[in-house]
Amino acid sequence: MDKKGKPKPDDRRDNVEKIQYNIDHTISNYRATKDLIEETDDEKEKRDLIQKNKRREQALSGMREEIRDEAIAREKGYKGYK
Repeated sequence: MDKKGKPKPDDRRDNVEKIQYNIDHTISNYRATKDLIEETDDEKEKRDLIQKNKRREQALSGMREEIRDEAIAREKGYKGYK
Protein backbone atom coordinates (compact mmCIF):
# COMPACT_ATOMS: atom_id res chain seq x y z
CA MET A 1 0.00 0.00 0.00
CA ASP A 2 1.15 3.49 -0.70
CA LYS A 3 0.90 6.42 1.72
CA LYS A 4 -2.69 7.11 0.65
CA GLY A 5 -3.79 3.53 1.34
CA LYS A 6 -4.01 2.53 -2.31
CA PRO A 7 -2.57 -0.85 -3.31
CA LYS A 8 0.61 -0.71 -5.36
CA PRO A 9 0.23 -1.87 -8.94
CA ASP A 10 1.55 -5.36 -9.67
CA ASP A 11 5.10 -4.93 -10.99
CA ARG A 12 6.48 -8.24 -12.22
CA ARG A 13 9.39 -6.92 -14.26
CA ASP A 14 12.04 -8.19 -11.82
CA ASN A 15 10.32 -11.43 -10.75
CA VAL A 16 12.68 -13.62 -12.80
CA GLU A 17 15.68 -12.05 -11.09
CA LYS A 18 14.12 -12.36 -7.63
CA ILE A 19 13.26 -16.01 -8.19
CA GLN A 20 16.77 -16.70 -9.54
CA TYR A 21 18.26 -15.07 -6.42
CA ASN A 22 16.10 -17.35 -4.25
CA ILE A 23 17.15 -20.41 -6.27
CA ASP A 24 20.83 -19.52 -5.90
CA HIS A 25 20.42 -18.91 -2.17
CA THR A 26 18.55 -22.20 -1.68
CA ILE A 27 21.22 -24.15 -3.59
CA SER A 28 23.91 -22.55 -1.44
CA ASN A 29 22.05 -23.55 1.73
CA TYR A 30 21.50 -27.05 0.34
CA ARG A 31 25.23 -27.52 -0.25
CA ALA A 32 26.19 -26.12 3.15
CA THR A 33 23.70 -28.45 4.82
CA LYS A 34 25.05 -31.39 2.83
CA ASP A 35 28.51 -30.62 4.24
CA LEU A 36 27.06 -30.49 7.77
CA ILE A 37 25.43 -33.89 7.26
CA GLU A 38 28.83 -35.32 6.37
CA GLU A 39 30.48 -33.75 9.42
CA THR A 40 27.98 -34.53 12.17
CA ASP A 41 27.89 -37.71 14.22
CA ASP A 42 24.53 -36.87 15.80
CA GLU A 43 22.00 -39.15 14.07
CA LYS A 44 18.98 -37.01 15.00
CA GLU A 45 20.65 -33.91 13.62
CA LYS A 46 21.53 -35.82 10.42
CA ARG A 47 17.91 -36.88 9.97
CA ASP A 48 16.70 -33.33 10.57
CA LEU A 49 19.21 -31.92 8.07
CA ILE A 50 18.31 -34.55 5.47
CA GLN A 51 14.63 -33.65 5.84
CA LYS A 52 15.46 -29.96 5.52
CA ASN A 53 17.31 -30.63 2.26
CA LYS A 54 14.39 -32.69 0.95
CA ARG A 55 12.14 -29.69 1.54
CA ARG A 56 14.69 -27.52 -0.27
CA GLU A 57 14.63 -29.90 -3.25
CA GLN A 58 10.84 -29.56 -3.40
CA ALA A 59 11.09 -25.78 -3.11
CA LEU A 60 13.68 -25.67 -5.90
CA SER A 61 11.38 -27.66 -8.15
CA GLY A 62 8.58 -25.17 -7.56
CA MET A 63 10.84 -22.16 -8.04
CA ARG A 64 12.18 -23.55 -11.31
CA GLU A 65 8.65 -23.97 -12.60
CA GLU A 66 7.75 -20.49 -11.42
CA ILE A 67 10.78 -18.93 -13.13
CA ARG A 68 9.83 -20.64 -16.40
CA ASP A 69 6.29 -19.25 -16.13
CA GLU A 70 7.60 -15.76 -15.37
CA ALA A 71 10.07 -15.88 -18.27
CA ILE A 72 7.27 -16.86 -20.66
CA ALA A 73 5.03 -14.12 -19.30
CA ARG A 74 7.86 -11.60 -19.70
CA GLU A 75 8.41 -12.65 -23.32
CA LYS A 76 4.71 -12.14 -24.01
CA GLY A 77 4.70 -8.75 -22.35
CA TYR A 78 2.65 -10.06 -19.40
CA LYS A 79 -0.49 -9.95 -21.53
CA GLY A 80 -3.08 -12.37 -20.20
CA TYR A 81 -1.02 -13.19 -17.09
CA LYS A 82 -1.76 -12.20 -13.52
